[in-house]
Amino acid sequence: MYSDIVKKGVEKTPHRSLFKAAGFTDEEIKRPLIGVVSAKNEVIPGHIHLDKIAEAVKAGVRMAGGTPIEFPSIGVCDGIAMGHVGMKYSLASRELIADSIESMTIAHGFDALVLIPNCDKIVPGMLMAAARLNKPAIIISGGPMLSINYGGKFRDLNTTFEAIGEFKAGTIDEEGLLGLENAACPSCGSCSGMFTANSMNCLCEVLGMALPGNGTIPAVYSERIRLAKEAGMKIMELLEKDIKPRDIITPDSLYNALRVDMALGCSTNSMLHLPAIAHEAHAPITLDYANEISKVTPNLCHLAPAGHHHVQDLYAAGGVQALMNELSKHDLLKLDTITVTGKTLGENIAKCPVKDYDVIRPIDNPYSATGGIAVLKGNLAPDGSVVKRSAVAPEMLKHEGPAKVFDSEDDAIAAIYAGKIKKGDVVVIRYEGPKGGPGMREMLSPTSAICGMGLDKDVALITDGRFSGATRGAAIGHVSPEAVEGGPIAFVKDGDIIQIDIEKCELNVKLSDEEFAKRKEGWTPNEPKIKTGYLRRYSKHVASGMQGAVMLDD
Repeated sequence: MYSDIVKKGVEKTPHRSLFKAAGFTDEEIKRPLIGVVSAKNEVIPGHIHLDKIAEAVKAGVRMAGGTPIEFPSIGVCDGIAMGHVGMKYSLASRELIADSIESMTIAHGFDALVLIPNCDKIVPGMLMAAARLNKPAIIISGGPMLSINYGGKFRDLNTTFEAIGEFKAGTIDEEGLLGLENAACPSCGSCSGMFTANSMNCLCEVLGMALPGNGTIPAVYSERIRLAKEAGMKIMELLEKDIKPRDIITPDSLYNALRVDMALGCSTNSMLHLPAIAHEAHAPITLDYANEISKVTPNLCHLAPAGHHHVQDLYAAGGVQALMNELSKHDLLKLDTITVTGKTLGENIAKCPVKDYDVIRPIDNPYSATGGIAVLKGNLAPDGSVVKRSAVAPEMLKHEGPAKVFDSEDDAIAAIYAGKIKKGDVVVIRYEGPKGGPGMREMLSPTSAICGMGLDKDVALITDGRFSGATRGAAIGHVSPEAVEGGPIAFVKDGDIIQIDIEKCELNVKLSDEEFAKRKEGWTPNEPKIKTGYLRRYSKHVASGMQGAVMLDD
């Protein structure tokens, strides 16, 4: 066992003494040491119950003959961090999570890991750590939040963000605003739409790193506790069989993840996280590859923000396994990939039919013949940009309009609330990329303001930052190269005509090469807005959004 380096032989007498000081018996020390990484904290509603998940995991590990040892991971709540300087730390925290798990695992000689995330950057951060360390590992999330019916509609976090725009537009009053505030997030769990957290938790199943049900069993269901116990038992089987993350996260399983991403209509943030996970797994992918898959993958689900269904509805319809079963009818998945169940993906989904074709459309009657995400390129985004096509109003799939340019999210929000954005405009928000922000802030506040004010079918937003999984509308993010690196977005001016064609995957500004060259003369970039601490180091080493915003060594 790898843990012998901290417990076997006379030379490890001091080490065993320290384990005993923590309360471990000789029998426990002799068993495999299983790191149980819990992101439990009292800030994130998706994490407040993870202590119960961790206890269930530890029970499962003990039942299967291992010794579980819990240690923590940090986590940022994107909703609470949204719309202020705190959001600059969200994406950057993904790297801290992976690095800290690496440090704890190697320093203490763990044989295997059970990883307990739930929200946005924590899920990919833990997956990145698992792939980097390549020790037997399994993901068990805390599960999705419920959505409840309030005022005749099932609500979610996005409801509250859009309600601000409605309030500013005078369509609801303070009492209505408070009612939505109290109803939108009724339970623990990751926010109830197909936002980033639930997207990544669902894709964990597809990658093969989590047991079936990981992405969709609601947080408050007892079935979630049972699944956690099963995960604790399963890690001992993975250890015995020496099945490691890089055996599971392969080019074929990443292909499957991209397929399901497009069919499910996941968050555009998956286009940051899947390349980053692939990078750690030594199985790199490009977003050109993602676009090729999207072009031939039917979109079968319209969960919030794309539609009125929520993750609880996907669960009742058979979950991710049923969706994959439907895709397999047209041979759209590679079914022989190995998973943490010990079985292949094909074996896992064989007896998982769709239970509700209103939630998961039949393969022959999709919402669209193409996937939920598109990568756009053109003279405004030579390296690419990303949009959640399934959440764009049909009227905005093709749009041309004048640019309204802002050098920060804060300036854009102020202009939107002041009524300075008109129908037809294209809001351009720059210097919010991985390096320039620094930290690549999510832009749910401006997109929700646009939607709440009834402009989502008339106004587009473009940024070198990114958008929340809760964002809907023609919101195009990850524009690369970013402004601080001299990307074309740095040279757009108010009134320039932006051309968007999502169906053709094109994003252009009507400027000649000569005009671009003229504007670049004597140009110097805006400095990153935070110049100290972790974000200073992050800004110096982070790659572009189209490379997954991974930290580079040089």
